[in-house]
Amino acid sequence: MDIKKIEHNFSVCKVSDYSLVNFDSEYVFIGKTDNENSLVCITEDVPINAICREDNWKGFRIEGVLDFSLVGVLNNISSILADNNISIFAVSTYNTDYIFVKSKDYEKALDLLRKNGYNIL
Repeated sequence: MDIKKIEHNFSVCKVSDYSLVNFDSEYVFIGKTDNENSLVCITEDVPINAICREDNWKGFRIEGVLDFSLVGVLNNISSILADNNISIFAVSTYNTDYIFVKSKDYEKALDLLRKNGYNIL
C-alpha cells in the first residue's frame, strides 16, 4: 500500500464559525457537530477566529481510492504507530484516509511504516 507524504505543516483548530476559512486552500477538513466547529488546515491558513488551536502536525494519506468494503486499513497503520508511542489524528474523506502525527514524530512514523511494508511516496 502506498503512503503519500504531504509537505505542509498543519494545525487542528476550533473556530467560532467557518466564515473566515480559506476554502481555496489545498487542504481543508471541517467537522461540525452540535457543540463545536473543528478545522484541520495548513498552519498558514488558520483563520483569525480560531478559538483554540494545536500546531505542529504533519500529514500523509493512503494513496488511491479505498473501497468502503476494506476492513482494517486505518487500524493497521494506527496500531503500528501506537505500538511505538506515536499518537495520530485521522481524517477520512470519501476516497481515502489522512493521518496526522506531531511534527517531532513524522520521520519516525514514516520509517516505521516503511519497515512494515508500506511504500512511502
